[in-house]
Amino acid sequence: MIYKFNDKNLRIPDSEIENSMKILNLTKEEAIQLWLEDEGYLENEVVEELTEKAKVNKISREAKSDKPRKQTKRERKPDEEKENLIEMLANCLKNAGISTEITNKSKIIEFSVGENNYKLDLIKKRPPKK
Repeated sequence: MIYKFNDKNLRIPDSEIENSMKILNLTKEEAIQLWLEDEGYLENEVVEELTEKAKVNKISREAKSDKPRKQTKRERKPDEEKENLIEMLANCLKNAGISTEITNKSKIIEFSVGENNYKLDLIKKRPPKK
């Protein structure tokens, strides 16, 4: 729908007008006014007042928190099985004459063959949740 507002032709989607009329039980004029307010063409005093209150509350809430947040450092439990597998794979590569480096003792082995560099990443698949 084309709506003339302040000597401008505005294209208002019919679906939005129909939706507002249906869901909010508005007349067509009220739905058009709602759209104009939502898009910033008109100002609604109540909405502006509530917006200002929300901004003030956000600022005061941030100002009240004087305590710095505590950061917790989580440590993973060592996975003996994965560490043993990485060690065994690294030993197999060393026995084959390939220089290896374990960059993460329970996950990653890096090695070189000729001029090419490789990275072996061990991923443990978890059983599906029931």
